[in-house]
Amino acid sequence: MEMVGKIACFVLLYMVVVAPSAEALSCSQVTSGLAPCLPYLQGRGPLGGCCSGVKDLLAAAKTPADRKTACTCMKSAANSIKGIDAGKAASIPATCGVNIPYKISPSTDCSTVQ
Repeated sequence: MEMVGKIACFVLLYMVVVAPSAEALSCSQVTSGLAPCLPYLQGRGPLGGCCSGVKDLLAAAKTPADRKTACTCMKSAANSIKGIDAGKAASIPATCGVNIPYKISPSTDCSTVQ
């Protein structure tokens, strides 16, 4: 169950993420942008700068390749993070006022992300 929550969190955040059109998105950009969300997602703090990071990544990831990379990076990072609340992860788009065209779910297949 914990793994499902981690994956859901990162898939959610991926869906909200987007990278610079001239440059490929890197995993370090994704993790840096989403780092402010971790205390909130782990129940250790407020939402804080999470929405700002999510919106910045959304504005940055312009291509399907960038979005696929972000999804893959988040799923990979989720394997090393404990205690993520899947419900909070799923609510971030609405909480932050952003629209994403994907269901936030650990079953999201990153290879199909457009």
